[in-house]
Amino acid sequence: MSAKKVLLSGVKPTGRPHVGNYFGAMKQFVELQDSYESRIFVANLHALTTCQDKVELERNTQDVVLDYLGIGLDPMKTTIYYQSDVPHVTELAWIFECITTMPYLMRAHAFKDAEAKNKEINIGVFNYPLLMAADILVQDADVVPVGRDQQQHIEITRDIALKFNRMYGETFKIPEPLILENVATVLGTDGQKMSKSYNNTIPLFASDDEIESAVMGIVTDSGQDIPKNVYEIHKLLKPERELQKLYAEKKGQYAELKKELIKDLKNFIGPMRARRVEWESKPEEVEKIMSEGGKKMRKVVHEKMIEVRAKVGLIHNE
Repeated sequence: MSAKKVLLSGVKPTGRPHVGNYFGAMKQFVELQDSYESRIFVANLHALTTCQDKVELERNTQDVVLDYLGIGLDPMKTTIYYQSDVPHVTELAWIFECITTMPYLMRAHAFKDAEAKNKEINIGVFNYPLLMAADILVQDADVVPVGRDQQQHIEITRDIALKFNRMYGETFKIPEPLILENVATVLGTDGQKMSKSYNNTIPLFASDDEIESAVMGIVTDSGQDIPKNVYEIHKLLKPERELQKLYAEKKGQYAELKKELIKDLKNFIGPMRARRVEWESKPEEVEKIMSEGGKKMRKVVHEKMIEVRAKVGLIHNE
């Protein structure tokens, strides 16, 4: 087994990723794959909390794999797998559910947000943090990269691991959040946080026409010398030193500055889009990558679950 620390993360398949998703998390997966033993999964079990359409879920799940490969995840460095290919996580989540109280889970942000919006909340949304904890702990993950706004997820996981260890003896490694301090909120084309729910995104693998349409639609305030919404997206792609010079030269020329952003977005997105298209043309190779990833993770998790079952008193015959 590698001497490197284990890094674990996953992305829920909920449709096309956008530039905000990339700079918020996906970019770090690529940058960290040389430093850690990286295990990145497609969180399709988590997706069932909001998607009960078979065709849509299958399509979105397969798309995330192509997205991972398109941004540059290397299957030789990073184990990529489907969450559903490691069914032991649902067994472990059930064990965690039996040692976790409802008042504790009611403090989770996702549940509180859903409750505040008077949504009819399914049990999956309520238990979501426990499946997440199972994903992380069953792998003995050392670090989980998250933005500061997601730190509570790791705190819940750590609490569950500590409680289980107190009850049954040392079993789980206590994971550390790898806080991505330099990850800022990426603004969308309307100045709000970039989000599919606001319909203000720039798709990560957008066509040139989509890029042009999205950028020309960025909301600007005519009273500003520098169009803030344009600048905030632009600084993701270029050093601010270069941008300050450009924006000073083209002060007040909103259309020209948007054209500069379009050019830089095309240069940024183009190579990733081409790589994604290339992987899409090799479905058998992609299937092999995912099959091998699932097989590897099932072996790791199976060995851990033998230990867990013995600790809690579940009799299991091989």
